[in-house]
Amino acid sequence: MNGILAVLFTILGPTMMWTNYCETGCLARSPADGGWTVSANSVIFEGAQIGNELFVRYDLDHKLGPFQPTFGASVTDTSDVWIGNGANIEWTFGSRDALFLELSLMPGFYFQGNGPDLGGILEARSGIALGYEFQNGGKLAVSFDHRSNADIYSTNPGLETLGVRYTLRF
Repeated sequence: MNGILAVLFTILGPTMMWTNYCETGCLARSPADGGWTVSANSVIFEGAQIGNELFVRYDLDHKLGPFQPTFGASVTDTSDVWIGNGANIEWTFGSRDALFLELSLMPGFYFQGNGPDLGGILEARSGIALGYEFQNGGKLAVSFDHRSNADIYSTNPGLETLGVRYTLRF
């Protein structure tokens, strides 16, 4: 997988902002459900499953236009650590108790343990999730993330994760 998720985020985010938010301020602050997300993921490197990852994300309680600020961290069973922050954009098909689709982009830092060499410390995590939001605000989703350094280093093999996640909103 290449950086197609990052490209989608970069194109769809500003497009959504321009078409839906600029009449009242393109990046105007508005309230949003904050919350914690926990994800159990399978780590995929060069097409092979090489381990498992625990990913935790915190979404702030507001949006700037369509962008909800978020912070995340993960650790693999090979002691690799990734920490970053960025934003997510969500499309909900209905209100609560409905399907949703989310794109995210989070630049961050990768600290290699015994896992693969991704080329350098700066690694962006772009992701997509499809899930269901329950009436209580909790969300269950299947997620796919891609991590790479956008060729800022000579080595850029990329890394993917596929997993199941749950979000507890407040």
